[in-house]
Amino acid sequence: MALKDKDIRESLFLFLEEQYGRVRFIEEKNVGRSRADVLMVTEDALIGVEIKSDADTYQRLKSQVKDYDRFCDMNYVAVGSSHAMHIEEHIPDYWGIITIDEVDGAADYYILRRPQQNPKCRKEQKIRLLWRRELAHIQELNQMPKYREKSKLFVEKKILEKVPEDKLWKQFCDELFERDYTTIAEDIREYRKKH
Repeated sequence: MALKDKDIRESLFLFLEEQYGRVRFIEEKNVGRSRADVLMVTEDALIGVEIKSDADTYQRLKSQVKDYDRFCDMNYVAVGSSHAMHIEEHIPDYWGIITIDEVDGAADYYILRRPQQNPKCRKEQKIRLLWRRELAHIQELNQMPKYREKSKLFVEKKILEKVPEDKLWKQFCDELFERDYTTIAEDIREYRKKH
């Protein structure tokens, strides 16, 4: 029986938690023109995870790889057994590979190749994943001006200029760990009232 995406996700998340410890998963997030299956936030990195179940094809993978590469520090592709023999031909050598087999009716995972640092990650793209409130918190943590009348793009550029990278990306991950999707509508209303 071929494993489908819905059979894979929950147990894949448990497997990745065992590998990385404290993580947060953000599912179905737009990155460029693609929708990332999973963005995994660790203490200091954003790791993309594209799931290719046995039911999937490689049709969109080339464009997905480009989009993940623009936003993520590292990337994995998690593939069903039908793709395991050929996946390396379709992804860069710095991407990690997790193979998924069915054992006794359940998904079983194996890291075929660990990911390396993505040389194509663009910090000006990555920072766009943060909400305005999260950017404001980073500004506050680094004693930066508030730039209330300026655009989000302006604020992103200033943060990239002023905050040392090692410090910034740790704070970036902290913000994603703390993100509360239940309050976003209220945050947007508050922001619009002030501006």
